[in-house]
Amino acid sequence: MTLIVENNVPGERIALGLVVVENVIVGRGDLSLDDEIAALVERRAEALDDGEDAIRRACRDMLRNGRYKPTGRGKPASEYLLREASRGEFPRVLDPVDALNLVSLAHLVPISLWDLDKAAVAAGREPAAGSIYDGDERFEVRLGRSGERYVFNSADQLLELEDLVVGCALTAGGESVPLWTPIKDGMRSKIDASTRRVAACIYYPIEAGERAHLETITAELHRWLDACRPDGGGAARAAHALAMPHETATL
Repeated sequence: MTLIVENNVPGERIALGLVVVENVIVGRGDLSLDDEIAALVERRAEALDDGEDAIRRACRDMLRNGRYKPTGRGKPASEYLLREASRGEFPRVLDPVDALNLVSLAHLVPISLWDLDKAAVAAGREPAAGSIYDGDERFEVRLGRSGERYVFNSADQLLELEDLVVGCALTAGGESVPLWTPIKDGMRSKIDASTRRVAACIYYPIEAGERAHLETITAELHRWLDACRPDGGGAARAAHALAMPHETATL
């Protein structure tokens, strides 16, 4: 199985860091994250330095497209984590989510996480027996279209996607199915205790950073998600790659 992700966001402002990890165990509290979280929350209680604040502002600016304005509840998810940390809080969910949020808060960039088997179903590609889809899995990151929306929580609340950066599964017929954004990920591909294959997408503002920084963040996220695999995952796949503007990453 090959994961293919196209960066189809217009312009030159957004680069993507991508991670795929198979054979994960989605536990709660199994990773040794407590010390890292406590230290980071303490650090984030202080004001950001100039470089950090430049990244924060650039993450918001990279989402200003067409009708979409990253204000209020439409700000990047990384700003929600920063607000919670400034109050001494850190939302604990499931180990892969906690690891992702740790990396997001440390580097102040939004990150999406999704269940690859659920995404396969959303794209009309039923996984084979054993929760492994044997074939190419194609995705794209683009701007949302007029009328597109998805449910993002168990209360069936909707996120309007027009002009918002959105990750989509591609069907065999070329249809693009919205599943995740840097604001809130959709319910159709959200991970749960049954998840065994995950992918993640880091949204990185080129104007305020460097490719080497994105490579560092992506490798760090890869290491944490890899730690969610028992005994190193055996022969199951784990990989990461970058997709600069208008590039396609293959993992």
